[in-house]
This record gives sequence, C-alpha cells and structure tokens, in this order.
Amino acid sequence: MWEYEYSVEAEVEPRAVFGLWTDAENWHTWNDGVGAVEVHGPFAAGTEFTMTPPGQDTVTMLIADVTEDRGFTDVNIEFDDVVITTFHRIEDLGAGLTRVTYRTEITGDAADTVGAEVGPLICADFPDVVDALVARAAQLGATG
Repeated sequence: MWEYEYSVEAEVEPRAVFGLWTDAENWHTWNDGVGAVEVHGPFAAGTEFTMTPPGQDTVTMLIADVTEDRGFTDVNIEFDDVVITTFHRIEDLGAGLTRVTYRTEITGDAADTVGAEVGPLICADFPDVVDALVARAAQLGATG
C-alpha cells in the first residue's frame, strides 16, 4: 500500500467545508488543480463523477461514501491493478477549531509501483488545496 496524508487545523465551520465539497461543479473556484467537474447524480455514495484537471485527460471517479459535515471518500475507477482512494475528512475539535484532512491510499497488486510513480503527482497539491479550501470556508463563514 502507498499512502499520503495532509491535515490543517483552522477556525472554520465544518458545515462550510462540507458545503464546498458537495458543490463539486464549483471546486475549480478554490482548487486550481480542478477544471471541469460533472456529477452524474446526487452527491451521495454510489454516484460517479468526472473531473478534468486543467490540461489533462478526464478521470472518472466514484463517490464511495458521504457523511454530512464529516466528509466523503472517492475512488478512481479507471485502473485494473490498483485502487486509488482519497478520503476527505472534517473533524470538529471544539472551540471553533476544525481539522480538515485529505488522505490518499493506493492499494492492489501494483500499489507500490503505481504509488511511487503517480502517488506524489496526485498528492503534490494537497497542502495548497486544503489551505485554499479552509480559506474559502472561513471567507464564507465571515460573510454567511
């Protein structure tokens, strides 16, 4: 298994973070690594979505689970020999503090090889993405 995790603690409301996640078609407004997103149904477990990063090919993902105001998990369903799972988690730490975590796990027969090759590419922007996410959530909290 290959894995990588990035977390940040910030003074944001879990509901604001979760709301940004469930508005997938607008991820590009706070995530520079996302171009177009099309969700093929409700933002719920079992729904597929496509994401086209700027200048890259479209990838097909599956929402594996969703827990209101706590997070969601997506799985890249385009590979036969590995499973690439990304966990997006929110933890209310109390006193107005929230921990936001992105974690990717690559499992399967070729996990070590694929993980070494593409894992760092997939996760390279996690610090920027999570920081932008919590900044946008804080902005919404201040205006909402």
